[in-house]
Amino acid sequence: GETMATPVELLGILEDLADGEFKKFKWFLQQAEVLDGFPAIPRSQLDHSDRMDTVTEMKETYNKNAATCVTLKCIGFRLCFIAKTYASLLFVLSETLTDCHRKLKSNLRKKFQQFEQDTKSGKQMLINEIYTELDIIKEKSDEDRIQDANLYHQTVEQTINTENFFESIPGQHTSVRTLTKGVSGVGKTILTRKFVLDWTEDKLNNSIQFIFPLTFQELNLMKKRKYSWMELLHHFFADLKESGNCSFDKVPILFILDGLNECALPLDFNNSEILTDVAESASVDVLLTNLIMGKLFPTAHVWITTTPEAASQIPPEYIHMVTQVRGFTNPKKDEYIRKRFRNKKLASRIISHIKPSRSLQVMCNVPIFCWITATVLEDMLKTDERGELPKTLTEMFIHFLLVQSKLANLKEGDLIFFEADLVECGTNAQAASLYPGIFTQIIKENIGLNQDKCFRFVHLSFQVFLAALHVMVSFIKTGVYLLSAEHPISKQSVLEDLQHLLQSAVDKALQSPNGHLNLFLHFLIGLSLQTNQQLLQDLIKQSGSSLQSTQETAQYIKKKIRENPSPERCISLFQCLNELKDHSLVEEIQQYLRSASLSSMILSPATWSDLVFILLSSESELDVFDLKKFSTSAQGLLHSYEVLGSVLSSPSANLRELDLSYNFFIDEPKFIDGLKNPHCRLETLRSSFQGMCLQTLLDYNNFKMSASFVFRLQSCEIDFQSCGALSSVLSCQSSSLKKLDLSYNSLGDSGVQTLSGGLASPQCKTETLRFVGCALTWESCDAIAFFLSSPSSHVRQLDLSMNNLQDAGVLVFSTVLDRHCKLETLRSANFCTISVMFTK
Repeated sequence: GETMATPVELLGILEDLADGEFKKFKWFLQQAEVLDGFPAIPRSQLDHSDRMDTVTEMKETYNKNAATCVTLKCIGFRLCFIAKTYASLLFVLSETLTDCHRKLKSNLRKKFQQFEQDTKSGKQMLINEIYTELDIIKEKSDEDRIQDANLYHQTVEQTINTENFFESIPGQHTSVRTLTKGVSGVGKTILTRKFVLDWTEDKLNNSIQFIFPLTFQELNLMKKRKYSWMELLHHFFADLKESGNCSFDKVPILFILDGLNECALPLDFNNSEILTDVAESASVDVLLTNLIMGKLFPTAHVWITTTPEAASQIPPEYIHMVTQVRGFTNPKKDEYIRKRFRNKKLASRIISHIKPSRSLQVMCNVPIFCWITATVLEDMLKTDERGELPKTLTEMFIHFLLVQSKLANLKEGDLIFFEADLVECGTNAQAASLYPGIFTQIIKENIGLNQDKCFRFVHLSFQVFLAALHVMVSFIKTGVYLLSAEHPISKQSVLEDLQHLLQSAVDKALQSPNGHLNLFLHFLIGLSLQTNQQLLQDLIKQSGSSLQSTQETAQYIKKKIRENPSPERCISLFQCLNELKDHSLVEEIQQYLRSASLSSMILSPATWSDLVFILLSSESELDVFDLKKFSTSAQGLLHSYEVLGSVLSSPSANLRELDLSYNFFIDEPKFIDGLKNPHCRLETLRSSFQGMCLQTLLDYNNFKMSASFVFRLQSCEIDFQSCGALSSVLSCQSSSLKKLDLSYNSLGDSGVQTLSGGLASPQCKTETLRFVGCALTWESCDAIAFFLSSPSSHVRQLDLSMNNLQDAGVLVFSTVLDRHCKLETLRSANFCTISVMFTK
């Protein structure tokens, strides 16, 4: 039967009603048409009644069953009315949001379908025509990296697509705040633009209803007054004004904040005013901190892009995912150039000019530098200019800007500057518009004001280069230190003061809390070279810098490296040496890796990748890189096998010997592919491959070794089970392995017996074998004698020291040494050497 409420239960129900709702409840008790046949209670009896009085009136008017029914009818009617009203409002709101959604997509599609960088002809290319896929990884947290470094079986870096940036993890965050890091020019902005464009074309992330792409460059201009978030959105996205005061907090939305490293707003996550109402006004920095902290729009996704040095501005507790953009892979680099230049013959010539240069190969992994390099080479090829190709960033920027303009009267400015600023420094807006490769004109409509013409550089690196150029020109012409505002110098001390200028710049860059002066320092150091100043002879007279002054600058930088600042600071200093074309760069990096301070430090994948980048971009010949010498800091390479694979497969790589001893081997396909690549010039590989890791390496059917390949597998815990795979490599058609060192592995007699088949094969080219300390007994000697006596055997040197062969084993050998055996040297027993000269 139906449950009937007692008076106490009825009182509890009424006490749960707010005062306004209780007043409406009493009104319903007076309406006979609402009560469906139950008697109404006169108004006079309810006007001044409280909740207890009302229950008493209901008890006297109705029985228990009726009182329960009347209560449910009054409350239910009210809820039904609210539901209908709410549904009506939702319908109107839904229609409004749908219209805003459609208009926002349309306008963003028009805005982002054009590629931002103009060509020389002034024509814009569609982003879908030129966009080339970037290499993106999902970074591990510091705790994950520490855990991985202590595991026997290592995990590999995880590549990720942008469509997976905002996948919520069950049981964790429904909103995802993603931070994407990458060096300047690596393609972060284009990545966000392509993401938005794909969304407007319904290609991905259809679950997101609204995307609001904002740049910190734009937000910097809004710092002079207060806004609410809704006012800010209405300012940047005029189509949203039709939505009125809709807060958008009930629909899936994504905020994109591009260029944190260019933020000029004081983001303070510790002392910021806390906001929870999107209609509340505050300064733009307060709005941003509350958005990133999740106080405003708590269910929204947020995507922030930044350079690595500026990432620390946001406390890690407010970030759910960290990704890193690493630029182009080698195939994608060529694909981009072919898309960039419609003339196929020209594109092929540019690619063929880049490939022989190791520094250009590595530089072009960064899209902005790939674009600059391609533009410079296009001009050189079209004008038949001959001479040495640019090899450093400074040289490349000088050549690029000489192609674009005469650089007359340009000087350092803000990230975004107005027409009046150009006039003040001697450049008019019409002149600026003639150089679309340097400037991009943007129109900004301020609320209540006329349109103001604003200008910014196509990329921040141009501004940084020109700032460094301005400092150098001012120093050479007037002797003024713009970095420290010191007095002019005397003509007799130019070289001495140039050293002081550069050393001051190094110190200032190292003192910078977020590394924002690093690129400036690289350019300033590069501009101190006479060869670079000669390229700009029409703009500046030369400083008279000499080889001695260059060496003194290099010595000062090396001194700072040995003082062991953070890995990120050292990476920047290494790049400075590279700009100076200092040939001791490789030695300095190896000295840095050997330093005691790194013995317990776990370097991030990005840091190791940067080291590899610098080693490759340097024109110094790197024939041997022995990581065994670098203490436990070499653990960091465990996260960079993918980068190492790219090094091995690079057409410009000259690496001949690789020692990975005392490092765990990761089953990383890209590393294996690097070993298999036709461009791989590796001749000696030392490693600690263990168990199935060796099996994985050798199972690749197309694994080819160079004609003089040396495979050193000392102390790798290899047993007889791995010998089958190794034997198959020795006997394969493409085998060219000349030296095989399996010393100090527990091969045992069964392991050698398994290997003997491969060593006796006609395809085997092995000339030197070392089985020192492999737990062999006289029972293995039959197998050894078998492959030594094979007519096709090439083995000339055999080392069996520290094995218990006994006299029985020697007797077995004696039966084969006078046949077809080509053996020239046999080492056995306690390091006793028997030299046997054969006559035929």
